[in-house]
Amino acid sequence: HEGVCSVSRTSRFVRMFENTVVVDCRGHLLGRLCSIIAKELMSGQRVVLVRCEEMNISGSFIRNKLLFMSILKKKNNTNPARGPYHFRSPSRMVWRTIRAMMQHKTARCQAALERLKVIFFLHTR
Repeated sequence: HEGVCSVSRTSRFVRMFENTVVVDCRGHLLGRLCSIIAKELMSGQRVVLVRCEEMNISGSFIRNKLLFMSILKKKNNTNPARGPYHFRSPSRMVWRTIRAMMQHKTARCQAALERLKVIFFLHTR
């Protein structure tokens, strides 16, 4: 088996991280990108997402609107200020999607979510 594989067995598990990965979300599908970002966060990478408002959601507009409206209906009848809270900002929707792909109540996943920054609008001067 000499010369078949130039990479040793142990080297594929060694991973070098960049300090921070900046991802432009423009034109990406919501679920596809969020699953990759969730995996990167769990492995210890710091990630910054910019221009989340230009991210695409597959399916028709009416279907996605109905799904979001069904989320908005869920509230506490006696005091709606107690939650659940429904974020309307695109950056918080992306954050919520990434959180849903993790076991976010564990300490490991909470630490991973702290490594994530989601920016709604990229300011250019």
